[in-house]
Amino acid sequence: MPENNTSESFVNPLTARDWNEEWKRLQQARRRFDDASYWDKRSATFTTKDAPNPYVERFLELAGIREGETVFDMGCGTGALSVPLGKRGHKVVAADFSQGMLGQLREALDREGVRTVFPKQMSWADDWPSLGVRPGMVDVALASRSVATADLRDSLLRLTDVARRRVCVTLATGSSPRTDERILNAMGLSSVLGRDYLYAFNILANEGLRPEVSYIDSERTDTFDSLDDAYDAFARMADDAVGATVGAEERAEAFGRLRCWLEENLVPNERAGQPDKKGASGEVPCACASPERSPGRSSLGTSRARPERPIAVRDALRHRKVA
Repeated sequence: MPENNTSESFVNPLTARDWNEEWKRLQQARRRFDDASYWDKRSATFTTKDAPNPYVERFLELAGIREGETVFDMGCGTGALSVPLGKRGHKVVAADFSQGMLGQLREALDREGVRTVFPKQMSWADDWPSLGVRPGMVDVALASRSVATADLRDSLLRLTDVARRRVCVTLATGSSPRTDERILNAMGLSSVLGRDYLYAFNILANEGLRPEVSYIDSERTDTFDSLDDAYDAFARMADDAVGATVGAEERAEAFGRLRCWLEENLVPNERAGQPDKKGASGEVPCACASPERSPGRSSLGTSRARPERPIAVRDALRHRKVA
């Protein structure tokens, strides 16, 4: 047996490592940070009309919110969680930094006759107490696919302070709506995948908390008006994912491959408007459907309601190599 070397003290890299600093470095290599104007524009492509939504149903099942409990939904978007919680009678503070998203939420609340959800425009970086979001304000705090911040520790601890009983967040285990490695591979680019949930787990554990991990298998379906619309969305995704590490010439070549890939793989989405198929009933938008399942990955579908023929990316073609 090898002898123990007692002349040097052992340092456990798992607990000694500053996981929040590692997270910050990952974000710098991965993408630029979100801004409200971008999500104001995107808000028109999101809808809460497509319920039942398997992701939402599974998230709320795992959240285990008890009857009568109050909820803070940070990064609520158009209300995928807030609206069904309000319909169940919960009082919800639904916060987002995008006025466009909150406008869609208010329309959904009016449409459903929900009066217990209170929209609030605010960001992760704001002074929460000055906006009325105080420590111990609610029973449960939620952040569904919305923790896209430079300081993960600060964001997680803010949620922890606000909630009296429980905090529930979803983070990617690999590919996500923000970093679709199938498309990046087709473009000839290497993505910077972070396994985001591991950073959160280690940060919380090192804070003396006891994080629990569950996985949600999710299906991705993106809907677009046209090929150009799809190209713009995926080009931004690529820039956000690897823009900091790719030169101008490599970027131009990759974006050429992207257009070729979309021309080959976009197909009509005849299911637009059906429950959870990401489209407006009675209309046929374009869609990029990618039903690749990944444990724990929470993925996002978009829709745009215009009277144009739909397009979808066929899952069977995700392995096709683009020259």
